[in-house]
Amino acid sequence: MNYLPLTPPGQTPARVMTIAGSDSGGGAGIQADMRTFAMLGVHGCVTVVAVTVQNSVGVKGFHEIPLDVISGQMEAVVSDIGVQAAKTGMLASSEIITTVAQTWRSLEVTAPLVVDPVCASMHGDPLLHPSALDALRNELFPIATLVTPNLDEVLLITGIEVVDTASQRDAARALHDLGPRWALVKGGHLRSSAHSPDLLFDGTDFYEFDAERIPTGHDHGAGDTLAAATASALAHGYPVPDAVAFGKQWVTECLRAAYPLGHGHGPVSALFRLTAHHES
Repeated sequence: MNYLPLTPPGQTPARVMTIAGSDSGGGAGIQADMRTFAMLGVHGCVTVVAVTVQNSVGVKGFHEIPLDVISGQMEAVVSDIGVQAAKTGMLASSEIITTVAQTWRSLEVTAPLVVDPVCASMHGDPLLHPSALDALRNELFPIATLVTPNLDEVLLITGIEVVDTASQRDAARALHDLGPRWALVKGGHLRSSAHSPDLLFDGTDFYEFDAERIPTGHDHGAGDTLAAATASALAHGYPVPDAVAFGKQWVTECLRAAYPLGHGHGPVSALFRLTAHHES
């Protein structure tokens, strides 16, 4: 695959911030984001909004970070280091979502914002209070450059069950109506398809991204990884469709390199980059 350009040693690389929860098992969340950032040669910054108690089997619980600490992390990074892009992950509650959105607006950040609306873990464990769905729709989506829900999240957010191409287009329209500039309906959970079809919509045009379905039971952190890679490409100035195409290629390779871990689902692996023999 074609990688992002690497910054020469001693020069400041692109900066991307993840606003998400910590995964104690290291498979998803901030840990997955930072692995992708590092492997793509961007400088990752962090706003931790929650600390989860989880492993490869499931989420045992989580603790929310105080709101002033969340906004303080964002302000500290933006005011000093600056960001060329940011992405969100698990935000846990309506109060946290509102705080993130209000802080983003108050800092007048013009960088692209990728919203990965994490509502539940891959094991089905809730990572977002039900009351937070309205805050997601009303506070965060309107300031997003791109939203990247999977099909389970699409159903929770829009009420549309995606089962084919027509309903995937309906879902993309419904998501775009909530305010983001671009909506990506990921098709990885569309098990009826032999491939993994993603659909991007800007309010006028549809863009289709297809990839082979990688046969693996180890896909923990796939959504985080795709959003982090897409945000990294946006930080390098890629147009949204090209950034999504890059993110899709990246997560496909990470799925191909996924490994077993613990007694449950292992993570997708950005570490494949360490064994790459060439770049283009």
